[in-house]
Amino acid sequence: MNLCADHGFFPISQKFRCNSLKKAGKACIIKTVSDLKEKLKLLPDSAGVYIMLDKDGTVIYVGKARVLKNRVRQYFHTSEKPVKVRSMVENIADFSYIVAPSEVDALALENTLIKKYKPKYNILLKDDKTYPYIKIHLREEFPHISITRRLKKDGSKYFGPFMGGISCKEIVDVAAKVYNIRTCQTPLGKNKKPCLNYHLKRCLAPCAGFVSREEYAERVEKTVGFLSGNYEEAERILREKMQQFAEEEQFELALSARDRIAMLSRLGGRRITAMPRDVDADVWAIASNGLYAAVSLLVTRKGIMQGARTFSLEEGAAEKEEAFTSVLTQYYSSHEIPHEIILGAEADDNLLVSYARQKQERNLTVTRPKMGVKRELLDMAERNAKEYLEKSVSQIRHKNDMTKNACERLQTLLGLRRYPKRMECYDISNISGVDKVGSMVVFTDGEADKYEYRRFRIKTVEGADDFASLKEVLLRRLKKLGTEEEEHFQKPQLIVIDGGKGQLSAVKEIFDGLGIDDIDLISLAKQEEEVFALDREGSVRIDKSDYALRMLQRIRDEAHRFAITYFRNLHSKRNLQSELDGIGGIGKNKRIALLEKFRTIDRIMQASEEELCACEGIGKELAARIRKYFDEL
Repeated sequence: MNLCADHGFFPISQKFRCNSLKKAGKACIIKTVSDLKEKLKLLPDSAGVYIMLDKDGTVIYVGKARVLKNRVRQYFHTSEKPVKVRSMVENIADFSYIVAPSEVDALALENTLIKKYKPKYNILLKDDKTYPYIKIHLREEFPHISITRRLKKDGSKYFGPFMGGISCKEIVDVAAKVYNIRTCQTPLGKNKKPCLNYHLKRCLAPCAGFVSREEYAERVEKTVGFLSGNYEEAERILREKMQQFAEEEQFELALSARDRIAMLSRLGGRRITAMPRDVDADVWAIASNGLYAAVSLLVTRKGIMQGARTFSLEEGAAEKEEAFTSVLTQYYSSHEIPHEIILGAEADDNLLVSYARQKQERNLTVTRPKMGVKRELLDMAERNAKEYLEKSVSQIRHKNDMTKNACERLQTLLGLRRYPKRMECYDISNISGVDKVGSMVVFTDGEADKYEYRRFRIKTVEGADDFASLKEVLLRRLKKLGTEEEEHFQKPQLIVIDGGKGQLSAVKEIFDGLGIDDIDLISLAKQEEEVFALDREGSVRIDKSDYALRMLQRIRDEAHRFAITYFRNLHSKRNLQSELDGIGGIGKNKRIALLEKFRTIDRIMQASEEELCACEGIGKELAARIRKYFDEL
């Protein structure tokens, strides 16, 4: 038994580290014993997380428990269990557990492990979409307003999420035009010249000292009220400006004001009449047919319907209450927790309240309304979930054929030693040996896992030698196995190489040199779409309509796309740098500023003098010189 402050978790041969409790200064206990019966006797009366593994050491289920001893032993009792639970128990060859300081800590750790290992029998909320928020940076002397997709505990005030229909940029534009709050991060200083926004009456130019802190604070307070749903004052000011522009025959500005008024009317139309304006609530409902499930979410902020989202799930092995609690935790690990959650399904309410208080210092209320406007919203969410489930069952089945079932099919066709849960594919891209790059693409359960993608700049290879470049990339990647870096680069079950027998043999030399014999290796030759494996003399021809081959083609093409994109970005920046070197007055800092703003040579060549002036450090004279340089090319 080991006592540690940062979770050393050892499932068979794989090491896991987690800093979630280290930051809180809490310790946990990890226990591993080879015999299952002995382990069951040693289970503690503490909260924690248990991790079920199959015969290959693959994590197949992660769960949290208020009392580990009681919860884990239930799986091995002879009582009647649901089909999926029985299937999971039949595949358990070993388990580990982590004792956490509290059930809330166990819930947070469970979520971390589910996202890391994507276990077969857990419900996985594949919500890779983040929504924009409007942020006011209140800790600044003169706060500016911006759009972000990341929530931080930085003293700023966030508004959102905005889930569709209304653009965050439009709302920020109204705030700038009506209340003149700044949208840039220009350093403050009285000797600075005001930028274009000041002359367009979109900013009071605090950077140039043109406004007092008190007056600006009043504007910020009004902006906060506007973003909180009080649109009446903003609409009145816009109508006055529209009338003024029309009288001055500035018709384009009048039309712009009219469009902003229409946008505010659409926002006001989303207000739920009977809902109090101070209510921030998420409404959740789940529908299930026993095999698949769909979850519906309605988001309301300040009594206004912000949007809706529906997720399809392949139900895992857990009980319904535990499963739904896990779904909510997975979602709120990367989204804002509201003040209220309205539920129509069973969940551990007390645990969710504690989780919200610990994670985001939010006082959460969980309600199950029986009548009134909240009940009507819940009914709407339940209808959405049922309708989505009915329409999406065939899509879910097709997706399973393209992903998990394709992995199982590939294992059978090629005689792979293990189910290829994590597949990695590599590609090299360059032009005549210049800007050589490599890509690593990862598929988990047959589905692109873009957070795991990696890019490599080739460092040791001279000229256009793809074989040598591929060897360098694989050596750099595979040397991470067995080290602490394996936490970020988990061991794959299968590596796919683009090429034929030659490429496969070249990579086999790397495997032999590093003593790797527990990872399957195949190659896919593009011309005939033949698959080569190490233990087969000839190639394997898979029918072109077979989902297993289509999956291999997807990962091969994705690796090529990812490598090409990285190469083009590097090549474009290098070309842009060389072009800018020919213009007098552009040094390192101004070149970096242009690169960050315009990204590509084409965009900077097409930029107007006004757009160039908006770039940090570029004045009118230099902008005219840049414009003239590209016009004369």
